Formats: sequence, C-alpha cells, structure tokens
Amino acid sequence: MNQRPVLQFSGNQTLSNGAYMALKIGELLLKAQLIDQNQLDKALEEQKQSGGRVGEHLVGLGFVSEEDVLDCLSQQYGVPSINLRHFDIDESIIRLIPADVARKYQFTPVSKTGATLTVAMSDPTNVFAMDDITFITGYRVEPVVASEEALREAIDKYFGTTHAIELKRVMDDLSTVDETSLEILEDEEELDVADLEASADEAPVVRLVNLILTDALKRAASDIHIEPYEKSFRVRFRVDGVLYEIMNPPMKLKDAITSRIKILAKLDIAEKRLPQDGRIKLKMKFQGKPKELDYRVSTLPTLHGEKIVLRLLDKENLMLDMTKLGFEKASLKWFEEAIFSPYGMVLVTGPTGSGKTNTLYSAISRINTPETNIMTAEDPVEFQLMGINQVQMKESIGLNFASALRSFLRQDPNIVLVGEIRDFETAEIAIKAALTGHLVLSTLHTNDAPSTINRLMNMGIEPFLVATSVNLIVAQRLIRRICQNCKEPEDVPVQALLNVGFLEAEAPNIQLFKGRGCETCNQRGYKGRVGLYEVMKVSDDIRELILSGASAIELRRRAMEDGMVSLRESGLQKIRDGVTTIEEVVRETTL
Repeated sequence: MNQRPVLQFSGNQTLSNGAYMALKIGELLLKAQLIDQNQLDKALEEQKQSGGRVGEHLVGLGFVSEEDVLDCLSQQYGVPSINLRHFDIDESIIRLIPADVARKYQFTPVSKTGATLTVAMSDPTNVFAMDDITFITGYRVEPVVASEEALREAIDKYFGTTHAIELKRVMDDLSTVDETSLEILEDEEELDVADLEASADEAPVVRLVNLILTDALKRAASDIHIEPYEKSFRVRFRVDGVLYEIMNPPMKLKDAITSRIKILAKLDIAEKRLPQDGRIKLKMKFQGKPKELDYRVSTLPTLHGEKIVLRLLDKENLMLDMTKLGFEKASLKWFEEAIFSPYGMVLVTGPTGSGKTNTLYSAISRINTPETNIMTAEDPVEFQLMGINQVQMKESIGLNFASALRSFLRQDPNIVLVGEIRDFETAEIAIKAALTGHLVLSTLHTNDAPSTINRLMNMGIEPFLVATSVNLIVAQRLIRRICQNCKEPEDVPVQALLNVGFLEAEAPNIQLFKGRGCETCNQRGYKGRVGLYEVMKVSDDIRELILSGASAIELRRRAMEDGMVSLRESGLQKIRDGVTTIEEVVRETTL
C-alpha cells in the first residue's frame, strides 16, 4: 500500500488536502502538468458519450497512466492509494463480504487489523457503502482508493464472474438432486430410455446445459468439448483456437447431461455405441438483441462414456470481406484473379479449424451474382448463403461428394464448391469439371501449398491433369490477434527475432507488442484471430515442373522465386504490423 503522495506543481507549489478536495481529477492532472487542456476536453467528450469517470477515459485514451490518476485520487480524497494487481488477498478476508454487496458498491476488502477492515474503493466518500460494510461485518472501515478497472478485475477474480456465480447456484441445486434418480444402468440391454429422458429433463440439468451453451457465446467460443473420464467429467471451450477448462460438473450427472444434449440435437439417446451427428438451434437474447444459436453436435463413444463436441456456428462472426481475412496484398490479388477465372481449380489447404470454410465462403460471396449458378457439396453445410445452391452430404443414402458432383454437372453450373477432396473418385470428377469450363473450389488436408500437388498425384491423378487443371493453391493457418484494449510494447532480444526468420538488417528496428491481459480479453492478452496465407500461383514454369515429376521442395523453390509468400513470412509480416506475437507465429508455422 502506498504512502500518501504529494504531487509537485509548477513553481514548486503544493496543495493542501482541503484544496485537493475542492478540485476535480481533471483539474488536478492539469495542475500537475500531466495532461493539457486539449486532452482533458477529449476525455470530457468521451465521458459525455459513454459515461464513466474522466480519469478512466484519460487512461483509456493513453494520456496518463493509471498510477498518475491513482496518485491524484489519493491526494483528492486524502486517503492512501493501492494497486490491486500487486496484491493477493487472503480468502478469509474475501469471505467477510457477500459477493452481491461487493458488486453493488464496486469495492473489495484488502486486509484486517484488529477491529479495522481496509477496503479498496474507487470513491472513498461513499458513506452509504461504508455504513453497509460496517453493519455487515461489524468492523470499522478504513478506505483506500483504487482504479475502477483494477477493482472490476479484483471483484471478478475473488468473487467470481457472473457466470461463476450462476454456475455455483446451479451446482448448489445439483447437490440436492437424488443421485439414484440420475443413475443409468451400464448394461445396454437394460437401458431404460424413459429414465434417460426423465433425468435429462431435471431442472438443474436443463439449467446447467443452457448455461454451458449460452456461456460459450458470451466467451466467443468456437467449440464446446464435454469429456467423460474414469474419475472426472469436464467441460472445455475453444476460444481463439486454444482450449480452456471451464468447469467440472459432478460425475453423477454425466449421463443426464449427455442425454439432454442428445435430446436437443434430436439424436438417439439409447444408442451409446456408435458416433452420431446432429444440430441444435436455439433462440436467446444476447446483449439485449434476439439471437439464433446454431450448434453442430458430434458424439463419440470413448472408454468412459460419450464425448460430445458442439461447434458454434455464428453467422454474425462469418467474415466474408476478403480484405479483412489477413491476405498480403500480392497474395490477395492472385487469389481474386483465380476465383474470377472462368474455369480451372482453386484449392485451399490446411488442418481442421484453420479457416478454410471461411475463405471459400468469402470467395463464393465475392463472385456470387445473378448471372452465375453456384452449387456447393458440403459435409456439413455450416452456413446458409443467399443465392447459392447448397447440398448436404448424406453418406448413409449414398449421397457423397462424388455422386453430388456428377449430378451438379447436369445442373448447368458455372461454379462448383466441393467441401473436401478425400479420394480418387472425387478428385477425378472435380478435375474433369475444371477442364470442361467450370470453376471448381475445394479443400484438401496438406501442410503447405506445394505439397498439395504431390497429394493429388498420390491419390492417382495423372500429372498432366493436375498441371492443366489447378490454377492456384492456398495454404492457411489461424493465429490469435493481440488484444487492442491492453496492447503494449514488448522488448525482445534481437537474437530471438533472427531465430524466427527476420533479417539481420531489420531485426534491431522492429517494435514488438503483447497483450497485458484485461477484462476485454479475459486476461489472456489475445482477442480474435487472423489468417496466415501461403498463395501459390501455378505458373507455366510450375506446370512444367509438375509434368517432369518435381518434388514439393523443388516446387516450393520455384514458387518462392515467382513471389510466393510462405506461411512463416506471412506471420512475420503480422508481427511487423503489430497484429500478433512471435509465440503465435512459431506455434503455427515452420521455417
């Protein structure tokens, strides 16, 4: 805890506490020459538009540091200041105050000495809050001043987020549920479907599943993993490509939660031995607006029960503007030229979850006009796009990519999108379509753009067919963006920059950034994702190499000479632009 500071003003003047109390924080900072009048006016304008305190807006605009504002507040109120981020508050102190009271008055207890409780507040003159704290705890209250942002972080940390409070309430309800009423027999032949349905409809189970589904939206999660193990049961969310453990529901609810999700997804709850796929559609109010949630559900029998993965398909998060995906200028120019070509094949490659679907949807949205007939074969159809004929694959009735492609060619298409080329038959039909006046877009699973050529030939496609049909190949990855709300400069040794691929001449001049961690990004330092793109244009020289049976290494060398930007170089450019960190680029790319 800081001693009361004395700010020095021009002319070596100091102000007494009484004088400080009569001044507002903006005037104090002006007198201390920490801001100028223009900066104060901008902060006041921000305050008019969005409310809050002037000091908070001055910090948010970068005009002063949080420490400067705290020092002024300390002098203004005549109480010490405290930086809560440097404190670990004892749990016994936290338990003295109910969470709803801490949230109501925006304060947190810090320490206890004898009959005195030290409490951090943003407004130490709030006598109503101090009277309530005294009444609840029986202690005399001694206030210290803290910043509003630090208080919000501390309250979430020690008293739990709104989600955590609701989860605790649900868990308390669950503890009263009779365990025997939820027990499911292990013997499949004796499985009582009525019991499963009854347990799945128990109010606490319904609330818990609803909480999981809606909380995934609030956290901007792309996937929910519900995983049973021998002695534990956990729920994880994938946020910006990284999995985080969210909760551990009681083991006794494993079958009830699984059944509830399967009922919502219209799956067979009695079938526990085979994988199943389904979909959940829900409506809810999010941030005051009606919103439709769409989850793709997949169940998989594991050693200790069914693992469920739900993918949240949020159309509002679908980025269809190709200029915002992360393409370098030259790469985007090549990509647009290829998708506006009247015929040929454009392939997008990368692992699952690398954003291939988003790139393809962006491409067909860009070329979707009333004059074109666009047909897609997808498994599954993730987003429904206006003006595009989308077909859902159904392997169980023989409707696969190959059979759909054959039908498409009798439907007078201009552009065909094939969800994935998985086998020789699909590849052969797609290439023939590309050679007979159609533009074909599709995906493959390969590590980089040049190795896609070899992958097609390994499927059994002749080199001359590959060389004449493929126009462009895009390899891509997704990496996390630095949170713009808590972005700050970072000092990194020059050698570390050289190790990741920066040139010796530029390395000393590169300014790196990182996210400090804030409420906006859930203390992670990252918010959102951006793509890395390796775009290989199949030039005449590369066609000749394909015909001569060149290796992926030779194809890469030629493509780089033609101007191809590698995945690593695309990542380095994002670092130069201050978009991401070295750790993210190294995690997803190789030299």
